[in-house]
Amino acid sequence: MVAVHELSWEEVSAPDFGARAAWRAAVAEIAAKAKDKLPECNGRVDSAVKIVLAGDVELLADGTAKVASQSNGTTAYHVVNGHCDCRDYEKAPHNFCKHRLSVAIARRAQELTIAKLADTNGQTEQPASPQASPAVPTSTLPEAPASINVHLELAGRQVQLTLRDSDEDRLLQRLDAVLQRFPLVVKPTDETPRCPKHGVVMKLNHGKDGSTWLSHRTADGWCKGR
Repeated sequence: MVAVHELSWEEVSAPDFGARAAWRAAVAEIAAKAKDKLPECNGRVDSAVKIVLAGDVELLADGTAKVASQSNGTTAYHVVNGHCDCRDYEKAPHNFCKHRLSVAIARRAQELTIAKLADTNGQTEQPASPQASPAVPTSTLPEAPASINVHLELAGRQVQLTLRDSDEDRLLQRLDAVLQRFPLVVKPTDETPRCPKHGVVMKLNHGKDGSTWLSHRTADGWCKGR
């Protein structure tokens, strides 16, 4: 049995290496499936493909990944347990930012390329079924190592904001920033006058002489709370 080794970007990019065409075909195939499953993320999928083909995705041995920034050559985003530390992660549909998508496409395309090369070369080891590990998971997203929910009032509406991160201290810092941005609104207490004897709401009355008094009707007549 010949072991199938993990493909490196240098091998795939080499002009005389046969895996290059298989790699690009695999990336295109996985990207097409991702667009079918997440049509609202089509633009991000296209951006993810560019990242993958540029060789800017580094799949690490511990299952995490680093993705180079396209706007800043010194910045790299980390994708850990399905979470990315870029700004787009929280607002992207289903949290599928282009960095997270690029990692999924790169990982699945590598598996698919190895399987196709193994089949082409007649190796005895059976490749995994392409459907066994889809490029974009259809099940519930895995929980981040640290997450927190906070209830806020925006434009008069109560909303729940969920923050996720791979580091608990960083998550608390983000929560502090959110709470400073949306300070607690203390609503005034109910100052409606109530009868001290009966506990019911009292009506403010105005006399012809300018006088005012509070009262409410009872079965025995009007009560002024005394």
